Amino acid sequence: MNESWVRSTVRDIPLYYNPKVKAVRMDTSVNVLGPNTVVRDVLTRCMDLDLNQYPAPYSDELRGALADMYGLAADNFVVGNGSDEVLDTALKTFMEPGETVVAPYPSYVLHGFFVKVNGGRFVNVDLRPGFQLDPDALLEARGKIIILCTPNNPTANCFDHRDVERVVQEHDGPVIVDEAYGEFAKDSFMSRVEEFDNLIVTRTFSKAYGLAGFRVGYMASNLKMADTMQRVKIPYSLDRVSEMAAIAALTNTEYVDAAVRLVREERDRLSSGLAALGFRPFPSESNFIMFRSPRPSKELVKRLADKGVLIRDFGHLRMLEDCVRTTIGTRELNDMLLSKLKEVTEEW
Repeated sequence: MNESWVRSTVRDIPLYYNPKVKAVRMDTSVNVLGPNTVVRDVLTRCMDLDLNQYPAPYSDELRGALADMYGLAADNFVVGNGSDEVLDTALKTFMEPGETVVAPYPSYVLHGFFVKVNGGRFVNVDLRPGFQLDPDALLEARGKIIILCTPNNPTANCFDHRDVERVVQEHDGPVIVDEAYGEFAKDSFMSRVEEFDNLIVTRTFSKAYGLAGFRVGYMASNLKMADTMQRVKIPYSLDRVSEMAAIAALTNTEYVDAAVRLVREERDRLSSGLAALGFRPFPSESNFIMFRSPRPSKELVKRLADKGVLIRDFGHLRMLEDCVRTTIGTRELNDMLLSKLKEVTEEW
């Protein structure tokens, strides 16, 4: 292949994180309770579906179920193949090639990927101490779009609600609030999408709802913005089985409540256990914890992987030197992780 055939803006894009290690996965921040308990029934019912037919182009039934849950209209919602697709759709809708998108740093790495593959310019603004937003710097960057991830990935903390609100109020352009881990946090902007003419809130069924393998995400905004993004979104992108699973999962509040309760019960215990071993855990309002290793994080992750446990290494990034991220597991998983970490520290 001739390299000149490749669009210049994507020539240096690396492959996304794709570990080949066979291990206990505590690197993906999914629901540790396992698949949502509605899955078996949904798959059984799908055997009677005529899967030779296309799904609804815009997942109307799921949008209706989301509207009922949030007290909004179905047309406030756009549904896609994971929250990654709806994020990509929002950028395709509002960003001209060459325009600037601003996001805090450090934050979700795929935000920059979506900007770049759509021909945009991605600008980072450093978080303040405590990994909090710098609203002045975000607004002064004068991007067309601002993206905020709260709870933030990988730092696990929520941004101050007042700072996020100020950015939405004062920015002259779309503001995307990525709430992928919103079920684990206290505050949300989902109920306020009709209050602002520029607010887009994205969420996913991959985390608290335990449907990561089904790839279902959604976003909400005011009716005019949502209608515009709906017309840009790829029709039929969410299959019928995934839509059925998501609708059923919305009714299974016991599963989500149990997941959130488990995280809140185990979060402080795991954090204390990490500190007792000499690591530095950072405050978390999500279902994962970021912590700093006293030794090179690359070495820590490799030694743990050799012992059959995989966590995520962020230690090569500025401001996150020697930091790693682990999912908050069940008591048994957390005890196993702490035990393996203790072995590593003793080897050191």
